Amino acid sequence: MPEAISNTSPMLYLYRIGGLDWRPQLFSEVWIPTAVFEELEEGQRKGYEVPDPSAYRWLEVVDPRATPSEWLALDLGPGELATMAVALENPTRILLLDDMLARRTAQAASLQLVRQIKEGFMRRRLILSTNCGLLFEC
Repeated sequence: MPEAISNTSPMLYLYRIGGLDWRPQLFSEVWIPTAVFEELEEGQRKGYEVPDPSAYRWLEVVDPRATPSEWLALDLGPGELATMAVALENPTRILLLDDMLARRTAQAASLQLVRQIKEGFMRRRLILSTNCGLLFEC
């Protein structure tokens, strides 16, 4: 079963369709960096419908040791940067991102990405693929 590192939006998409309960069928582990944890907490403070990251005991907070300096010049948020940096340090894990610039940056760094995250989550039609982790049916 794949292990994942998630940015904020994929967690939000899963939460909004009741999909966080699917975690045992999708991933053996899910990591998020502190920046993602804080983005979710900030959403709660503002009254948005977001998951409470502390309510999911299976969710592990893992931070990168470093972030490539060339990424800092890109128009990416702290959650995206930290998520990709953790994935760079843990290349066997699958990366959950939806931002196009973040996805292109991750692909250029040869990181494993789940494809079509937003469309798949929003359509609620999920399939597992044995050869490359998760794919979402369009």
